[in-house]
Amino acid sequence: MYELRGAGLGLRRALLGPLSSAVPKSVDFFEVAPENWMRVGGKLGKQFAELTEKYVFSCHGLSLSLGSPAPLDHMFLLELKSFLRKHAIKSYSEHLSYCSDDGHLYDLMPIPFTSDAVKYVSGRIRQTQEILECRLAIENISYYAAPGKDMEEIDFLSSVLEEADCDLLLDVNNVYVNSVNHGYDALAFLEAIPRDRVVGFHVAGHYKESEDFLIDTHGASVIDPVWCLLDRAYELFGVLPTVLERDFNLPPLADLLLEVEEIRRLQLAHAPLSKRFG
Repeated sequence: MYELRGAGLGLRRALLGPLSSAVPKSVDFFEVAPENWMRVGGKLGKQFAELTEKYVFSCHGLSLSLGSPAPLDHMFLLELKSFLRKHAIKSYSEHLSYCSDDGHLYDLMPIPFTSDAVKYVSGRIRQTQEILECRLAIENISYYAAPGKDMEEIDFLSSVLEEADCDLLLDVNNVYVNSVNHGYDALAFLEAIPRDRVVGFHVAGHYKESEDFLIDTHGASVIDPVWCLLDRAYELFGVLPTVLERDFNLPPLADLLLEVEEIRRLQLAHAPLSKRFG
């Protein structure tokens, strides 16, 4: 599914202006939330189409709500399928979470870590893949409570990947945040992930509420422990496409590019330039 490589940047509307003159060479691809662009026309729609014609894009969804008790939104999936084809986007991922029932919650809620939930969400992932006619990559989310769980997070994640036969977009920052909040070893979590399922990585910043409580915000710079986890992830899973996510408190583009360049630096430390990006 993934035909990406190198270091990517999450594209936000505020970045369209700074990127209008030229896209820096350090950015190999862009990632967007399709919900933010599917029905956009006018000047913004034209700018977006111009970028997708020139550069590689991936999509990371926000609203599919894979764990929701409500039926899958087939109309949305068909609209998404059309959007992906229109812009020649071959990579689509979604969160292993739910965000809706009768209405949208505007937050990503954890699916209970249970065997019944494994079967339920895996079936919905398989349906999604059939409708879109492509493999889906699910992303591990940050969570602050695990109501009703009868299995550990890593076992739940691994079981869904196997049962659904889908891929994993591994959010390294979420592993770190969860490891602090729930008191587990982040490195041991990485090492337990099925290696053949991982197709890419996310890195982002978070907010430190206290020593033992972090909040995943995507509103700050990536911290050193997360960079170290990404470095270890490259050792374990290979040099896979990696996106820098930043959703608010956007700094100047030049500052974001320093973090994209750090991704590239780590990637090149694990794979020669001629082998990975030539």
